[in-house]
Amino acid sequence: MSLTNAPAVKLAVVGVSRDCFPIELTRKRLAKLMDALQAQGVAASACPVVIESEADALKALDAVKAAGANAAVIYLGNFGPEGPTTIFAQRFGGPVMFCAAAEETKTGLVDDRGDAYCGMLNASYNIALRNLRAYIPQMPVGLPEELAPKVAHFVTVARLVLGVQGLKIFGFGPRPQDFFACNAPIKPLYDLGVEVMENSELDLWVLFNAVDPNDAAIAAIAADMAKELGAGNAYPDLLPKLARFELALTRFAEANLGSRQYAVFADKCWPAFEKAFGFVPCYVNSRLSTRGMPVACEVDLYGALSEYLCYLASGVPATLLDINNTVPNDLVSDEVDLMGAARADLFMGFHCGNTPSCCMKNCSMKYQLIMHRLMEGPTAAPDITRGTLEGQLKPGATTFFRLQGNAEGRLVSYVAEGSILDVDPMSFGGIGVFAIPNFARFYRHVLIGKRFPHHGAVAFDHVGQALFDAVQMLGVSDINVPLPCSMWYPGENPFAISCRTVAAGV
Repeated sequence: MSLTNAPAVKLAVVGVSRDCFPIELTRKRLAKLMDALQAQGVAASACPVVIESEADALKALDAVKAAGANAAVIYLGNFGPEGPTTIFAQRFGGPVMFCAAAEETKTGLVDDRGDAYCGMLNASYNIALRNLRAYIPQMPVGLPEELAPKVAHFVTVARLVLGVQGLKIFGFGPRPQDFFACNAPIKPLYDLGVEVMENSELDLWVLFNAVDPNDAAIAAIAADMAKELGAGNAYPDLLPKLARFELALTRFAEANLGSRQYAVFADKCWPAFEKAFGFVPCYVNSRLSTRGMPVACEVDLYGALSEYLCYLASGVPATLLDINNTVPNDLVSDEVDLMGAARADLFMGFHCGNTPSCCMKNCSMKYQLIMHRLMEGPTAAPDITRGTLEGQLKPGATTFFRLQGNAEGRLVSYVAEGSILDVDPMSFGGIGVFAIPNFARFYRHVLIGKRFPHHGAVAFDHVGQALFDAVQMLGVSDINVPLPCSMWYPGENPFAISCRTVAAGV
């Protein structure tokens, strides 16, 4: 998978062998695992050093670093030496997966028995002794063809972890009044390894004005905008201003990455923005998200991070939406497949116009209706509130996700998979009807109960497994998912609600 503004995972597979087991057993099994990875389409290199001792661990480190590896799979071809194995993992520096070989046949249970099932237990204990965060799949012991898909999954998880470790979030401006829910304690971001550069809204204004309006790059960007919008190019006169703003942001990111490789933005977008710049930034935000550089609304630093993780997990652009409003019963006919959700589980995901055009069923440039009402008056022709990208979200699989530093400064997260229905929302903005099974109770006992903000990142695919594993590997223990009716949330009153009332929409 080739992505922009994202790490390329270079995977090494390192075999380990306990010195009282034949080293050839690990070499033979490692070769078969590499064949299975190739068949799975996983690009990886086998480390030429099989680790038996601490000295071997150091040699293996030199070998994988020389190969440019930034992620590693440690493969127990037999029981494996837990000390040297975890020394390698500790010193490697990048994300590491542990897995082990299953026994292949009944005829090999004497000379070729590897006991790796037992070895994984010892390795896991030593992982804890060294305070390591390693990825261990649900079933880490298996035959090569069973392990290969799990290694492929780890490549995605590693991409997310490496992306966080190389990320810088640029923030512009304080959050708008009454948007304290988008609070952004910095310490948890540093704990994740994310770098943060906060700037004022005035800095953004200075950057914009520093770009020469006659710069040739502006015309090229405006032409690209016109091509993308097609018939939806309702305000061609506005494109040069928007292009100038896009150029200012991209040049700022290039000049200020510093020690990091990847960038996202969280920018102030109202109420002063429109009066100073003469437009809303939504469409520009959508275009940068298309290139893998999300721009979160309302200075939502954790929203930008969450969008970026959705992008890395899915391989396609993501967006940031409000968990916004309920769905009237007469909007969705009884013939519509709710994809396992009840009517009470439906909601509309909305934002002003920041979703990439490739994630929309239909779209065009419009003006922000709420801001227009507030700033220009309901009868005035739209001017400074123009620049949204509005329409219906593309129907299909989706994952709603957020990683947040909460009010107490602790990292918390949620992951919820579902569908965007092919139903006309009959409203404004970038908007869609979401159907997430068991969402109604999840909304009350997780989103409200744990005080998550109204913004959620949206991936246009089912990527809950990768997001869950990556967030867990990043050290977050409080990860929430929608629970079925057979399970109660902590604090949920079993006398006050039943699944029948949720299904009925009561």
